[in-house]
Amino acid sequence: MFKSMKSDIRAVFDNDPAARSMFEVVFTYSGLHAIWAHRVAHKLYGWRRFTLARFVSQISRFFTGIEIHPGATIGQRLFIDHGMGVVIGETCEIGDDVVIYQGVTLGGTGKEKGKRHPTIGNNVVVGSGAKVLGSIKVGDQSNIGSNSVVLKEVPPNSTVVGIPGQIVRQHGRKVDRLSHQMPDPSHDAICELRRQIGELQQELDRVREDAYGKPPRAAGNGDGKL
Repeated sequence: MFKSMKSDIRAVFDNDPAARSMFEVVFTYSGLHAIWAHRVAHKLYGWRRFTLARFVSQISRFFTGIEIHPGATIGQRLFIDHGMGVVIGETCEIGDDVVIYQGVTLGGTGKEKGKRHPTIGNNVVVGSGAKVLGSIKVGDQSNIGSNSVVLKEVPPNSTVVGIPGQIVRQHGRKVDRLSHQMPDPSHDAICELRRQIGELQQELDRVREDAYGKPPRAAGNGDGKL
């Protein structure tokens, strides 16, 4: 138990250059307090003291602003920076040496039973405001960009950004979106709008030609007229 607490404290110094002293870290870092409270709640949860486990987790949430379900499995040296608004679901699994920033949600996508929350690999960084939803896996050494919404599996050594999350780098190299067949609703919507505008322009040109008996002059022909 004490060995685990020491490694948690060391993770703070390794990841936060603002940490100045052991006293400051132990007594003022809410992320550290939430992790320690979760270890107690998770132990109670394993003993099937579910109500007592939830009671501990809710007290921790009240004081830290971080909600970790007692059923979640957390590895060693998790670092939650600032942490306000972090939510970690019941069936979530987090590996070792993971960094989570404020406003992150590791949640589900509905009312399905069984494994419904993500599995986060080792050495993963989840940026502030990111949402990782569903029973998906984020591979080791991956980075989730701030405010991203991740709904699909993330291979190891990947960087994911956007809504929905898209892999933009893998193994240190830029990735072509089409090569991963990741959908981009915004891009598709813009392309559809451009297509419709083109059709409307063609229809307008036909109407002008019927009305004036000749095709309209193209914009930018030097006379300042359409």
